[in-house]
Amino acid sequence: MPTTTQSGPTTIDLEIAGMTCASCVSRVEKALNRVEGVETANVNLATRRARVATNGDVSPDLLIAAVTRAGYGAHLGAVDTINQSTPEEVSAAPPAEVIIAAAFSLPLVIPMLLAPFGLHVMLPGWVQLVLAAPVQFVLGARFYRAGWSALRAGTGNMDLLVALGTSAAFFLSLWMLLASWPGEPPETYFEAAAVVITLVLLGRWLEARARGRAAAAIAALAALRPDRARVILDGVEREVPVDTLRVGDTVLVRAGGRVPADGEVLEGEGSVDESAITGEGLPVAKAPGVRVTGGTINGEAPLTITVSAVGAETVLARMVRLVEEAQGAKAPIQRLVDRVSAVFVPIVLAIAAVTLLGWLLAGGDVGAAVINAVSVLVIACPCALGLATPAAIMAGTGAAARRGILIRDAEALERAHAVTVAVFDKTGTLTEGRPAVAAIVPAPGYAEADVLALAAAVQARSEHPLGAAVRRAAAERGVAVPDASGWRVMAGRGIEAIIEGRRLVMGSARLFADTGAPTAAFGDRPAVLAGGGASLGWLASARGEPIGVFAFADAPKPASAATVARLRRLGVRVALVSGDNGGAVRAVAAALGIGETRAEAMPAEKVEYVQALRRSGAVVAMIGDGVNDAAALAAADVGFAMGTGTDVAMHAAGITLMRGDPLLVPAAIALARRTWNKIWQGLGWAMVYNVIGIPLAAFGLLRPELAGAAMALSSVSVVLNALTLAHLPAEPD
Repeated sequence: MPTTTQSGPTTIDLEIAGMTCASCVSRVEKALNRVEGVETANVNLATRRARVATNGDVSPDLLIAAVTRAGYGAHLGAVDTINQSTPEEVSAAPPAEVIIAAAFSLPLVIPMLLAPFGLHVMLPGWVQLVLAAPVQFVLGARFYRAGWSALRAGTGNMDLLVALGTSAAFFLSLWMLLASWPGEPPETYFEAAAVVITLVLLGRWLEARARGRAAAAIAALAALRPDRARVILDGVEREVPVDTLRVGDTVLVRAGGRVPADGEVLEGEGSVDESAITGEGLPVAKAPGVRVTGGTINGEAPLTITVSAVGAETVLARMVRLVEEAQGAKAPIQRLVDRVSAVFVPIVLAIAAVTLLGWLLAGGDVGAAVINAVSVLVIACPCALGLATPAAIMAGTGAAARRGILIRDAEALERAHAVTVAVFDKTGTLTEGRPAVAAIVPAPGYAEADVLALAAAVQARSEHPLGAAVRRAAAERGVAVPDASGWRVMAGRGIEAIIEGRRLVMGSARLFADTGAPTAAFGDRPAVLAGGGASLGWLASARGEPIGVFAFADAPKPASAATVARLRRLGVRVALVSGDNGGAVRAVAAALGIGETRAEAMPAEKVEYVQALRRSGAVVAMIGDGVNDAAALAAADVGFAMGTGTDVAMHAAGITLMRGDPLLVPAAIALARRTWNKIWQGLGWAMVYNVIGIPLAAFGLLRPELAGAAMALSSVSVVLNALTLAHLPAEPD
């Protein structure tokens, strides 16, 4: 799937076939990076994908050829993200090869299991050979092919270890069978070779099932878009495929139906369930002029919408793309793991050789020496090491997406776990983002309701946010608003209108002063309100009669105080930085319990504040929603953009919160920490497993079949442990 950026370079996504361990990842990356014109190549074992950044002059065919020469398969990734992003399809029942391998291996294992109970029913050597050979050379042929490709490329992988180990056991058994005296039962290890191959096949099937579950987040998002839409053309309604929709089309969404594309409501009023997109549990009211998002579920009333975005430009498609990119990205810690994995297989081969020679030099039996060396080859499992990080990132980003948290890449996830300071913008982030009437101070002789009625009449046609706040206050209080006429807007100062024969003005203190009206009529109350952070609007007659003063405040969101408290429980310091006046910033900070503030900060000053925190050693998260926050979001270790804000802010941030709920910030940090813990648990298990298992095998304390079972269990357990992230509660600890 080639995609070109504005600067020219091209990103190409490839699906890679045949990878089995972290060594395979390293090998494919080296092959891709050797292609002239490739700038970077990142390969993900869990998703089986390669993302290749080129200078724009590299064709996909060259990349596919390089992967093929390295011994793997490759083809271009899906072009249509929505239609083709589905997890690996893996049957719930074991595949035929696993069942057949088990059927051939079971008769070889049963005698070994019965021997401790005094039951000796060992099959004749030639029967064991007949049972083991198909498993070794037919069902196990894949290991020879992949192992040979690795040898030709001068590297090693898990398949090479399995091929060498099982071949040694098989051919040693064959030699002992051929060299045995007639009538004397030979010492054979056919069961070890057959069982190891069977268990490796079983383990890979279980691992594939687990990976499919980890990728289910993408499939769940992609499945939200309906296949059909009802288009209204020239008054006629007809059903068409969603893929044929175009911007500007008029679409009818019936009650209970899914919205087929992003758009704006033309007709109808109702509610829409947006939980699958934003994580918001309550239905959201929709009316003409309000935006709707494709993939959401319409409620009780039909809506007619005009389409504003289709295909890859819809919110749903961008979400799928973000989750895909995050799951396919490589965290910085994974690069360290890849370097370790690149030398792991050669080290294991060396240990196996030392084991073989050591047992022979110590006077041990040739059969025992070979079997112990085989056990070393089989127990070594770079699969678990390679899966630990990508499996946890897949599960973590998927769980975040279901909660309305979109993580752009693995690096953002890795940084988020270490956040020590959260810097919030005020307006629209911790506050509602729209002013409300906080207080009304009537002049002597006026009642508060009368002042509100006159102000609402003056502001009846105003588009200013403060005018809208006055109208909302009048509607909420049920105040009867008189008729007005003769409106005139005075830019930067206010508005005037004629009400009941009087010309009234409402606006700034300067406009109020120009009328000659005395401010003393209101006492010291306006000064007190302004000192508390409120913005003031003054109402008077054009002849200089004072009528009233309005105090406007941007109220904190209901969840803001709980957000600050939860961040503190997570050990995160909270600061508030805003371009608003000092009084307003201090008032919000005091209401929420934030002690660290910076007011009247220009965008460049916000950046400097974030950089100063980083220089002091803090890991900084910046949370904002506006254009003026974009630079600070990019300057922070990790930026959190409110999905209700601007596109510029979302593009600059590493994490996007799909609804304007600040509680998603501590939830995202808590989830990042849990994901980080899962990464280290997986890496720790893989390392401990090898540190314990390899010496046990070298000293003859672990038979190959047990080593094979443990190897399969290692990879599966790492993936299943990562999948527990999907079942965590949405709330942070």
